[in-house]
Amino acid sequence: MEILIPLIHSSLFIMIPLLFAAAGGLFPALCGKLNIALEGMLLTGAFFAITVFHFTGSWVLAVLTAAAAAAALSLIHVYSVFFLKANLFICGLAINLFSGGLCIVLSDKIFNTKGVVVSSKINGSQWFLFTGILLLFVIWLLLYKTPFGLRLRACDKNSEALKSLGISPQFYQTIAFLISGVLCGVGGAFMSLNLGSYVPGMSAGKGWIALVVIFLGGKRPFGLLGAAFVFALAEAFSNYAQGFWQIPADFILAFPYICTFIALIAVSVSSSSLKE
Repeated sequence: MEILIPLIHSSLFIMIPLLFAAAGGLFPALCGKLNIALEGMLLTGAFFAITVFHFTGSWVLAVLTAAAAAAALSLIHVYSVFFLKANLFICGLAINLFSGGLCIVLSDKIFNTKGVVVSSKINGSQWFLFTGILLLFVIWLLLYKTPFGLRLRACDKNSEALKSLGISPQFYQTIAFLISGVLCGVGGAFMSLNLGSYVPGMSAGKGWIALVVIFLGGKRPFGLLGAAFVFALAEAFSNYAQGFWQIPADFILAFPYICTFIALIAVSVSSSSLKE
């Protein structure tokens, strides 16, 4: 019991960037376009947030800048896929690679460091958590109680019906990617502002895990909450286990990713069973 409360507390804050990234990735997923660039957008948001906060001291401006920077990456992604006809997945991988390199180059030019940026940390973590949970309710309303949500969800399997009504599926897919970028930027901002620094690769696969969260949560806003908490709990458990169990540290650190792998298999088996 002494470990349980700190474990849950730690899980809730580990969950925050996962929740924002998964919420962002939900929009493209529902309109038939999987956004695998979540990892890069998280990193970009984290870097721009801590940079702006370092110079201005305003966490609000830092979060807004992070959201704008990640949305700009989304625009590049959208332009490459929809207008230059690039492969969606290759372009997503390119965004992930580009973002990591970009942050290192900018840190060298701005701070004269090799990627690490250190600043003061904020004490408003609970507001990110509250906003993330409230955001799920707003997303639910948007997706299931508005014409926008109906049309966006129709882009996946009923795109021809939309076109027959004079509605462009590509427009809604573009909006979905922009929303994805904005929310990933906010999730990235939490990571760096909560830590008080930016470290290359600090997202540590959270963008990829967020993709699993989307499918494990059934592509439902509130399903994301439960799925994100499960993975956050696995990561928090691995952090605490290092000090209690005589198990090789590499195995313990790999525990969240083992859970991700098992979840992927479970989702795949479940989907196959439903089709049969």
